[in-house]
Amino acid sequence: MEDVLETYEKPYEPKIPMVCFDERPCQLISETRHSLPPEPGQPERYDYEYQREGTCNIFAFFQPHAGWRHMKVTERRTAQDFAYCMKDLVDIFFPFALLIRVVLDNLNTHTPAALYQTFPPEEARRILSKLEFHYTPKHGSWLNMVEIELSVLSRQCLNRRIPDLETMKRETASWERERNQQEATVNWRFTNQDARVKLERLYPQLDLS
Repeated sequence: MEDVLETYEKPYEPKIPMVCFDERPCQLISETRHSLPPEPGQPERYDYEYQREGTCNIFAFFQPHAGWRHMKVTERRTAQDFAYCMKDLVDIFFPFALLIRVVLDNLNTHTPAALYQTFPPEEARRILSKLEFHYTPKHGSWLNMVEIELSVLSRQCLNRRIPDLETMKRETASWERERNQQEATVNWRFTNQDARVKLERLYPQLDLS
């Protein structure tokens, strides 16, 4: 926990960006009947019946210092999908970075081994040499700022029926574009000093007698 909070307190360095990373599953749902369009004094109306169309996954990248985020929609969330997300960080989003600090949770696919399972050893090592992982503690994923961004995504974009993968990609890309134009970010105030007071029970108790 303290490692993550200390990472948040580091000053912004363009050549050493900090990126919060997470993912969430999404259910794809289509309509069984056409909705009724909105009218004066009457919102759009949907039938209560719907058709399940499977699931997809959204990988979320969030750089709070720059107010930047990216949502990558995939069919699955395997170790290989994670590895390609890390490659995107290094080669596409921050190609000129000396090092990228990545805050993420302890999901079993979020490991350096995932890159060696996906790429040749020299390629895996090249990517990992640009990454510095900072893991949230078990049951402490709320410490990851991207959780807040995913909550906003859920309220503003995913709170309706989205029928297929391509529509999900278009809708999340539109939401992402608007948020990035606003440079929306998170005003994080929870520090290590706060943690040592408010979460004192989680620290080992020293016997000073």
